[in-house]
Amino acid sequence: MPMIDLDEPRDQAALTARLNEPFEIGGVAIPNRVSLAPLAGIGNWFFRLQARRFGAGLLVSEMVSSHAVRYGNERTCTELLRIHPDEHPVAIQLFGEDPVSMEAAAAVVAETGADMIDLNMGCPVPKVCKTGAGAALLRDHDRAVDVAKAAVRGSGLPVTVKIRPGQKPGETDGVTLAKRLEQDAGVAGIGFHPRHASQQHKGRPDYDLARELVEALEIPVTISGGMRGADTIRSVFDYTGAEAVMLARGVMGNPWLFSQVRGLRDQPPSDEEIIAELEWTIDRAIEHIGEQRASRYLRKFYPWYIEQLGLGHQAQDAFQRAESIDAVREMLSELAVSAFA
Repeated sequence: MPMIDLDEPRDQAALTARLNEPFEIGGVAIPNRVSLAPLAGIGNWFFRLQARRFGAGLLVSEMVSSHAVRYGNERTCTELLRIHPDEHPVAIQLFGEDPVSMEAAAAVVAETGADMIDLNMGCPVPKVCKTGAGAALLRDHDRAVDVAKAAVRGSGLPVTVKIRPGQKPGETDGVTLAKRLEQDAGVAGIGFHPRHASQQHKGRPDYDLARELVEALEIPVTISGGMRGADTIRSVFDYTGAEAVMLARGVMGNPWLFSQVRGLRDQPPSDEEIIAELEWTIDRAIEHIGEQRASRYLRKFYPWYIEQLGLGHQAQDAFQRAESIDAVREMLSELAVSAFA
């Protein structure tokens, strides 16, 4: 099969216009075709709200355990299911292998005001797969269909499913499963990351297989994985024929990518913008979980912005070793003085 040539000339203006067109998933109106992917441990309400501020059309939460929701785990239900009024349309992503738990959890999610439910059937993490959830469902199609049916039944909302081609290179179980999810479970859309689970986030995505899947399904397919840079993202969108693109790791610390893909800006962010955005993130993290927990939680966020600023290991180390939010703010103030000088 031919491999996609990402450098092939394309009408980028026409593709940008199409990416700005509204569409629907299961009757839910999506204002444009550039979405935020689910990001485990990261995609909380304020990370999603940031994506919305910069132009994302659909937001998807980090994955949430259906068992934790069913049994009312306090942190799960108060933090991971929190939705900001300005997020909509937003989907909550659930994972789990048990249809009973999934039906109960989906009902709870519907009560939060989510517009859709997304199911994770592609997570490659061993602790998820060993329970029979995530990418393990790529080989257990009957169970996968039952889980999807349960989510539809429990929530009454449109249900989409995030999948991969298979667990190992050469496998196409995910394509077969996607067809069954459409025909037998009535899911409203598929999110497709065309790398096998064993590849995790490395290696070349199989965009040819993605194109085949798009052609095989009647429901919308959103493409995700391996896309860096606005022109490349638009080229993948064009080549695969997907209904939309879903941005993931490329927007961590770089929400401006949403605007660039949509043609709303061309230039990279200035140092002043990067510092201001990190300050916004710090404020929202404190609002989310309190200053004490935020001081630790934000250590996963700092490297993205420090890298954007072009600073080296010394700066990275300083932010990681900061003993308080106040110490981080002081360092940011010093950086701001340099940026504005």
